[in-house]
Amino acid sequence: MIGARIRELRTVRGLTLAQLATEAGVSSGLISQVERGLADPSLETLRKIAKVLDLPLFSLFQEPDASAVAVVRRDGRMLVRSPAGGITYTRVSPGHGRLEVLEGHLLPGGSSAAEPWSHPSEECVLVLRGRLVVEVSGAEHVLEAGDSCHFDSSLPHRYLNTGDEPVDFVIVATPPSY
Repeated sequence: MIGARIRELRTVRGLTLAQLATEAGVSSGLISQVERGLADPSLETLRKIAKVLDLPLFSLFQEPDASAVAVVRRDGRMLVRSPAGGITYTRVSPGHGRLEVLEGHLLPGGSSAAEPWSHPSEECVLVLRGRLVVEVSGAEHVLEAGDSCHFDSSLPHRYLNTGDEPVDFVIVATPPSY
């Protein structure tokens, strides 16, 4: 499904496969394989593609029709894994509108990104279980279960699990961004 969605969005924007690949900094072969459903892109690759397409990351998974009321069932959530970072996100919100809600699961020693990154949005993160380090502009903020942190996402940031136990958390971002 994601490959077809990427092809659709690329075509609507008038980009060739090679143009998308070049702007995203990945190979044309990878984009081709993703679009044909032969390869699963990493979370980092999806971020790069979404940025080139000027869309929030999870809009790559969005269903075309959006209704006024959306129910997202636990077993119907969109899932994105990052094998290198040890992080998993599921989209709790329906994927359209001005608000995005994600549930995150971060393994011990894992991070949301290799390096802090920024995007035009604001975020609030709430830790459900475990201990999460929120790095924003080089400063580390340690959150325990029940703690939250709000920040401007245009500042370079990432989430880290420096502990020995998995961390579960919820992120709310508005507007949805990369």
